[in-house]
Amino acid sequence: MNIKLFTRSLALIAVILMNIALLTSFSNGIELNKGDENGEILTPVPKPEPRINGPLVYGCRPGHPFLYRIPCQGERPIKFKIKGLPAELKLDPATGIITGTVPRKGVYEISIMAKNEAGKDSRKLKIIAGDQPALTPPMGWNHWYAHYDRITDQMMREAAEVMITSGMADVGYQYVNIDDCWMNAEKNNDPLRIGPLRDDKGNINPNKHFPDMKGLTDYIHNKGLKAGIYTSPGPRTCGGFAGAWQHEEQDAKQFANWGFDFLKYDWCSYGELAGENVTLEGYQKPYKQMGKILTSQDRDIVFNLCQYGMGEVWKWGGEVDAHCWRTGGDLGFELDRIFDVALKNAQIGQYNKAGEWNDPDYIQIGWIGNAGKMGIPELTPMPANMQYAYMSLWCLLAAPLIYSGDMSKLDDFTLNILCNPEVIAVNQDPLGKCATVIQRDKECFIMIKTLVDGSTAVGLFNRGKNQADVSVDWSELKISGDHHVRDLWREIELGASADKFSAAVPAQGVVMIRVSK
Repeated sequence: MNIKLFTRSLALIAVILMNIALLTSFSNGIELNKGDENGEILTPVPKPEPRINGPLVYGCRPGHPFLYRIPCQGERPIKFKIKGLPAELKLDPATGIITGTVPRKGVYEISIMAKNEAGKDSRKLKIIAGDQPALTPPMGWNHWYAHYDRITDQMMREAAEVMITSGMADVGYQYVNIDDCWMNAEKNNDPLRIGPLRDDKGNINPNKHFPDMKGLTDYIHNKGLKAGIYTSPGPRTCGGFAGAWQHEEQDAKQFANWGFDFLKYDWCSYGELAGENVTLEGYQKPYKQMGKILTSQDRDIVFNLCQYGMGEVWKWGGEVDAHCWRTGGDLGFELDRIFDVALKNAQIGQYNKAGEWNDPDYIQIGWIGNAGKMGIPELTPMPANMQYAYMSLWCLLAAPLIYSGDMSKLDDFTLNILCNPEVIAVNQDPLGKCATVIQRDKECFIMIKTLVDGSTAVGLFNRGKNQADVSVDWSELKISGDHHVRDLWREIELGASADKFSAAVPAQGVVMIRVSK
């Protein structure tokens, strides 16, 4: 017997048996007793046949380089075909990578097909050539909370490789982003990170751990992924490395020439220049300047503002050509407060829309370093239930999904949290809406997010230390009559109900469902 096939068959049988055990229908509602996961993996193992994932819309600017890797699960090799692809674009049928030049302004509806020995799948995608990239929240990885000032070129390349081999790219992750510490510094414990900040022409110098920036982005792009970089409008970054002060246009052009697709712009030492009593105009000034510069480059560069929510950035971030903006301080210092952070972001959810995203900071699960000590990665002490809640909150908020753990130590449980395509689909919904909140009591609340197809995603959250019963009435969703309920984490149908859904939500956990006619 084929051992690989036998193992997969056992896994599928286990999933089916679990699903049968969980399904219970009631005439006046549906109830689900979820219990305590204790690290239980809820996301089903991907099936061998193709499953095309990713956003339903993709934004880009005419005349710029185009790069898109079709997110698709299933056993490789997979052969891809596309109907309706503009002549300016070309598909590699073996990799599913689309390259070329963005066509003239317009909406291009394409049909993607994927086929392997086990089956086939198809999906439509709208390529919108216009003024706005990032029509859905950016998804990717950033090195900061794992590697801090230890980051190297080799680590970045390894992260890109793991994004492919782990299956993260197959559910939509695409950005591989360097954070601070890639430049030279005047002082550092690592002598390989010390050197002239700029060359004789004023160009910024990468440190010796990054010998070939163009080679690095080429490596990432060849995998169908995108590359991100970091700097500060101040003279120094937060880590004490060279910033962009008085070299803003020169650095942006350099980033574009190197081939970067994403820029995180961190306030850091700019505060010394802005002074103590900063006006709204003062908060906006460096970002307005860089936003204008980036839009003049010959490639799409997603612009991420990192200034910790000062000046109520969510009200004006889009006006300075930004695509996402941090709404508070570093989450690495307050991982025990993810519920509070999420609820705060929900309060400003009306400022979320396609191409403009509130950013509560990165997903920090798996192996991460202590933010206060810039420590070596260790396995997170966050309870399993809270990790499910963490990802669910960010998806319902329509927040950027940027993972910031150690990619070399990804385990099955962490990947189960990061790579559930149905939970991610809630985040990537083209409407771009942030969920609204209904508070049940001090510990329990629900979040409601309207989706483009008319269905509703609902998160039932319990931040308390004991299991709690939580329900949602159809009247609260502004619907009536029979509606189907689907458990998104388990990817199973729970039956139909005429009026409500109830669940026993585990301590510090979530039950996340989709309600549809």
